[in-house]
Amino acid sequence: MTNLLLVEDNLRVRRGLRLALEVEGFHVAEAPDAERGLACLAGCPPDVILLDVMLPDRDGFSVCRSIRAHSDVPVIMVTARADSRDVVTGLEAGADDYVTKPVVAHELCARIRALLRRVEAGAGLEPQVHVVKVGSLEVQLGEAVLLREGEPVALTRTEFRLLAALALAEGGVCSREFLLDRVWGYGHHGDKRLVDVHIGRLRHKVETDPAAPVHVVTARGMGYRLAGSSSQ
Repeated sequence: MTNLLLVEDNLRVRRGLRLALEVEGFHVAEAPDAERGLACLAGCPPDVILLDVMLPDRDGFSVCRSIRAHSDVPVIMVTARADSRDVVTGLEAGADDYVTKPVVAHELCARIRALLRRVEAGAGLEPQVHVVKVGSLEVQLGEAVLLREGEPVALTRTEFRLLAALALAEGGVCSREFLLDRVWGYGHHGDKRLVDVHIGRLRHKVETDPAAPVHVVTARGMGYRLAGSSSQ
C-alpha cells in the first residue's frame, strides 16, 4: 500500500482528502502543521508528500526546502491559486508538482500515480548509451549521476530525469509537451510551467552563468536541447 503524508492545517479539507485518498487505496498519515509533518517524515518516510502552502507555523515553501535538504521524496504542493506566484515558488523550492484548491480527488490521484510510476521505474528511460558528455558535464545515465568537472552534482530525481531526457535526444530539440510526457507522464495535459521552472533549477546547477546557458539551451518557440553533447 502506498503511504502518503498529508500536511494540511484545515481539518475539514484534511479529513475530506484523507477519505477520498483512502477510497482510492492509499494509506494516509495526517499532520496539521509543518513541525508535525517533518516529524512524521523523519519517523516513517512516506512515498509521497502532499504539502499545503499555507501552514500555521511555517509556509509550505520553506518546508519543501527543508525536505529537499535531505530527501528526494516526491512532493506535491497544494495551493489556493493556480495563476499566482505560488506555483512557481513551490516548484523552485523543489516540489515535483502542484494541485490547486478545491482539490479534485481523481486529478490528485492521477498525479500521485504518475509520480509513483516514475519512482518505481527508476530512471525509466532505458538508455542505449551509458554516458553523455557536454563540455565539462558528464551524464552517467545508468548510474543516475551527473559530474561537473569531475565532481558530483546533487540533482533531485525529477531534475535528473529531465537532464537524461535531453541527453538522450543527442542534441535534438525536446518540446515542452515531449518533456511533460517523458519526465512527468502528463503529456499535453500537463502545465508547461513544470518544465520551465525545472529547466531553470537545472541551469543553476549545471551552468557557469544560468542567465546565459551554454549547455541547456532554449530553442525559441520549440523547447529545449542539450548543446554540444556526445554519447558513449
